[in-house]
Amino acid sequence: MLVAAVTPSNRSARQPHTGVCRTARRALLMALLALWLPLPASAQAAPTFSRDVAPIVFRSCAPCHRSGGPGPFPLTTYAEVRQRATLIATVTRSRYMPPWKVDAGLGPFVGQHPLTSAELDTIDRWSHAGAPEGDPHETPSLPPQPDGWLLGTPDLQVTVPEAFVLDPVPSDVFRIFAIRIPVTKRTYVRGIEFHPGNARVVHHANIRVDRTSNTRLLDAADPLPGYEGLMPRSAEYPSGHFLGWTPGQVAPLVEPDLAWPLEPGSDLVVQLHLQPSGAVERVQPTIGFYFSDEPPRRIPTVLRLGSQSIAIAPGDPHYVIRDAYTLPVDMTLLAMQPHAHYRAREIRGTATLPDGSTTTLMHISDWDFRWQHVYRLEKPVPLPKGTRLAMEFTYDNSADNVRNPVQPPGQVWWGQRSRDEMGDLWFQLVANTDADRRVIDAEILQKMTAEDIRGYETMLTVDPNDVELHDDVAVLYLGLHRVTDAVAHFQASVRLRPASATAQFNLGTALMMAGQTADAIVALRTAIERKPDYILARNNLGRALLVQGNTGAAIAELQEALRLDPSDHSVLFNLAEAYAAAGFTNLAVATAERLLRLQPPEALADQVRRRLQQYRRP
Repeated sequence: MLVAAVTPSNRSARQPHTGVCRTARRALLMALLALWLPLPASAQAAPTFSRDVAPIVFRSCAPCHRSGGPGPFPLTTYAEVRQRATLIATVTRSRYMPPWKVDAGLGPFVGQHPLTSAELDTIDRWSHAGAPEGDPHETPSLPPQPDGWLLGTPDLQVTVPEAFVLDPVPSDVFRIFAIRIPVTKRTYVRGIEFHPGNARVVHHANIRVDRTSNTRLLDAADPLPGYEGLMPRSAEYPSGHFLGWTPGQVAPLVEPDLAWPLEPGSDLVVQLHLQPSGAVERVQPTIGFYFSDEPPRRIPTVLRLGSQSIAIAPGDPHYVIRDAYTLPVDMTLLAMQPHAHYRAREIRGTATLPDGSTTTLMHISDWDFRWQHVYRLEKPVPLPKGTRLAMEFTYDNSADNVRNPVQPPGQVWWGQRSRDEMGDLWFQLVANTDADRRVIDAEILQKMTAEDIRGYETMLTVDPNDVELHDDVAVLYLGLHRVTDAVAHFQASVRLRPASATAQFNLGTALMMAGQTADAIVALRTAIERKPDYILARNNLGRALLVQGNTGAAIAELQEALRLDPSDHSVLFNLAEAYAAAGFTNLAVATAERLLRLQPPEALADQVRRRLQQYRRP
């Protein structure tokens, strides 16, 4: 408009009135044009930290790069940012930072705020201009954030009471810790934030919840913080929730109506996979809990797709695994979490709908083990019955893969240690009805357990003398009611560790489930000889003696177990049964009522109430 307003005819008509010379008119025109036409980048004023760069850095970098945060250095002041201006420009221009690996066109996901091209250009020009500060009064305030907590101030913090000292041993270490959660009533959890306590050596953490004292007793029995061995079966994931930690991961909080219940007396069970650094390291993780004031209205389901029969030949640059599952009911997709180790290069997850159309749900073209996330969708995706969810992971085990941890490359198998490989794509889904949820939960449990067994059997072909692997796969076989297979692996553990009370206990328990009561009693007595205060062994021995009909011996074992832990739900239940079998009805009733006063889980409470009715019948 300004250009068109100055035409030759207008110019000649206006000259007598304005008295402005032609040179002045041209200067005025150029000034007006300057207001409308942007200058080329080379002529633009350099961005300043205060006005242009600080808003970007404070929003996208400082949440991690601050005192107490997971970033290796703070970026909260001009001096801190200026010191690394070139580095910041380089890592943002390459989109290495901020770390967000999934393709930009997918989602949108909670927390997905990649830098725009204009923001990248601003940082780059600022760095090349010498990183000027500008007017300090223009610097925005740093957004408030509790030190070290990316999700905000936790409602509760728990930590391992005593640090574990990791010595410079030659192989990876697995250590399990039971952390008491000090809640006095049923509480609803929207999420947790895990701080490893020493990110240099913590490879990943498996996290579960134990509503019994089982894990706590195993931890207490070891003279060092934590213990080596298996998580007891009572340590479980909250139904339908991701609960774990890998580098770079802070899972977004779920909506309040998806929160999971936390019962009083529960322990948080944390299994740390530790990679020795060559020096003595102290490890002491801390976990923050975020609560909801309202009970959940929906219970989600978790599906894991992947392969645990990975076997990658040395030098193979393009090894692919695939898995798929067809939904038996209508579901809604809430979140996804991919997981692999160092050799994975590309990760893809798709949904093929019943009409044949396929949608890409997850795609990371440049996988990096150091940056793993739970990708929670801002808008959940409905998936009708018959939808086929699929995953495809590609690995590079060649020398050209700069992230390959072994050079020259060697044979790679599936496994949980850093030298091994994994490939999982987890989907968090929610069904329309509880009946639908029960259907898919049962199917998924069978599918994932069978795949887990393949993984452990694969590892045992590599190392048949690994006691923990024998124990792990035996527990999985029990989950599929393949008791004979479980007994065989527990027998292998006893042969490898004949002096272990735990190995004898595991074998005795499996023998009981196989109906071999006499052999079970022998193994459980051996476990108690090795460890007289072994409450779990005394409880199971009491149950085995009760099955055998030896009620007097059963009562004696269970009374001793109760003396060791007066609040153990399983011991109280079995003792009530033993009293009833021996004809001591009043004692059976009193013991069952004592158990109910301890507010056991509702399923057990219902069972106790039914037994009470039987005890009281004339």
